[in-house]
Amino acid sequence: MSRIDRRFAELKAAGRTGLVPFVTAGDPSPAHTVALMHALVEAGADLIELGVPFSDPMADGPVIQHASERALARNVGLADVLRWVAEFRQSDAQTPIVLMGYLNPIEIHGYARFAAEAVQAGVDGVLLVDCPLEESSVLQPLREAGLQQILLAAPTTAPARMVQLCRSARGFLYYVSFAGITGAARLSTADIAARVAEVRAQSQAPVAVGFGVRDAASAKAIAGFADAVVIGSALVERLAGAEDVGDIATRAQGFLAPIRKALDA
Repeated sequence: MSRIDRRFAELKAAGRTGLVPFVTAGDPSPAHTVALMHALVEAGADLIELGVPFSDPMADGPVIQHASERALARNVGLADVLRWVAEFRQSDAQTPIVLMGYLNPIEIHGYARFAAEAVQAGVDGVLLVDCPLEESSVLQPLREAGLQQILLAAPTTAPARMVQLCRSARGFLYYVSFAGITGAARLSTADIAARVAEVRAQSQAPVAVGFGVRDAASAKAIAGFADAVVIGSALVERLAGAEDVGDIATRAQGFLAPIRKALDA
């Protein structure tokens, strides 16, 4: 059983909703990325989505775009991300880590090489926004190495394709709460609840909901019908500008702790 599968099994047994924060690797400080990851876990994260900086993050809104730009300006690359995961694993062997990003950096790195290095570092899965199910054969070396490909579904997903996604989902299925980019400030929980119920009825994998979740109230609303809540832009925005490790940890924990409390209430 993978770390992702084990964590969701633990959450289900405990009757808890998973909390999945997203941060961009190398932002706000490359030197403190590992400390930030540990701070997220201490604040209640069940799984970490670690964004791989990319120059053309087409699914992301301005907040995460700027975070990628800042990280790239500091020469953060895929090799750095894998090194930070390996360092994190030295003292945390349990928290699942999913690398979220785009296909280009992995293609340049080499699929087989990336797969081997990612598994060795302690990565559990990949969520590649621009690699749909229909083109995922290129990721076969990753799957063979043991990495789980996290698939995306959306309100615009056609019923027949949703069936395919649900059958193919591994680890968890990421349900995008609305058609748009990350960080948009709109969330209709009634519509999302109905759609997620349909997805969960078809999927053997847990369903995590993201895009538009910004605070404890919106996270708690989602928790009523999802297996996990993903929160990214609002957290990345809170971390922006922090310079020292203490400030980064304080901001991360101050932001996530109320959300964890709301999910467990």
